[in-house]
Amino acid sequence: MNLNRRQLIQTSAAALTTVGTMQAVTASSVNGQTKPFGYCFNTSCVRGQQLSLDQQVDLVIKAGYEGIEPWIRDIQAFKDAGGSLKDLRKKLVDNNVKVVSAIGFARWIVNDDQERAKGLETAKHDMGLLKELGGVRIAAPPVGATDIEGFDLFAAAKRYYDLCEVGRNEGITPQLELWGFSKTLSRLGELAFVATEAGHPDACILPDIYHIYKGGSSFEGLKMLNGQHIHCFHVNDYPANPPRATIADKHRVHVGDGIAPVTKILQMVYKAGCRGMLSLELFNPDYWKQDPLQVATEGLAKVKTAVAKSFG
Repeated sequence: MNLNRRQLIQTSAAALTTVGTMQAVTASSVNGQTKPFGYCFNTSCVRGQQLSLDQQVDLVIKAGYEGIEPWIRDIQAFKDAGGSLKDLRKKLVDNNVKVVSAIGFARWIVNDDQERAKGLETAKHDMGLLKELGGVRIAAPPVGATDIEGFDLFAAAKRYYDLCEVGRNEGITPQLELWGFSKTLSRLGELAFVATEAGHPDACILPDIYHIYKGGSSFEGLKMLNGQHIHCFHVNDYPANPPRATIADKHRVHVGDGIAPVTKILQMVYKAGCRGMLSLELFNPDYWKQDPLQVATEGLAKVKTAVAKSFG
């Protein structure tokens, strides 16, 4: 990425926007009445078990999560098979489980005008589907720009603004998602730049422990962000091997089972103002061979242990 001096200054300003107003939160404040985070389950964790959407909902309820983060394709498959999203939504509400976010792959960021227009239509469709289920946010990763070097971040910001406008009309907020393996939006600074330069009141970001590591950013950068605009944070862990250059989604492990500085990460995002949901997102084939309830309950227990360690 080739940024001139003016662009670099703006990048720094984007990242530093809220430093002066960060909340000076200490561990003692979360030992009282304030709860640090909520707990959500991304259904990628049991993708290999091929559960239907209603089975995923039952799993999340039984495991004791407060939120679910399903995939758009599973929502669509459930509806196509004759399932009632209205009934499933009621079941979630009755069990105090929120549809915190959802995973979609609309090509909103691409350079081709016609393809991008189609991508926004896809996003509109996905948002409508999600709204039926009671969701309020959707992931917005850089699909279609992952192999482009030196992507124009000002163009990305304008396109994210357009996506946010679609979301505002549909009642769904698109979260700018970090993808560490991508050549675009793989760094925290890029994420902050695009979200800031978009200039949209609904702009927000969706970070991920594994993707921050994979993309090469320092976790220290989390201190520079406004946590109030992080509504969902993907949590996971990663082993020492394979190394960063070759590590992949499949190597993600449960929180606390790897080498990620999870305690420091959670403390930093909390101090930055984040009070959102920690969404467990794993793609490990070993977990796909296990009983889904075992994966979900073990995952929740380990995330809660990490939170307790961070604020105990």
